[in-house]
Amino acid sequence: MANNFTSELTQFLSQYKSDHPDAESRQVAGRARLWDKDLDSEQQEGFRAARVPQAPYVYYQND
Repeated sequence: MANNFTSELTQFLSQYKSDHPDAESRQVAGRARLWDKDLDSEQQEGFRAARVPQAPYVYYQND
């Protein structure tokens, strides 16, 4: 592949980032709001203790 080739997607993203300089900071803020959470270890242990074993294929009926 030639070194001077730039895909349409890369061109679009470069243009978008130059038109919207705050996009990356908004992306990081959105991720922090939804995913980057501190987990309560006691609560996680309770979830593990309450787990019920499940059959490998739940839709198969044992006759």
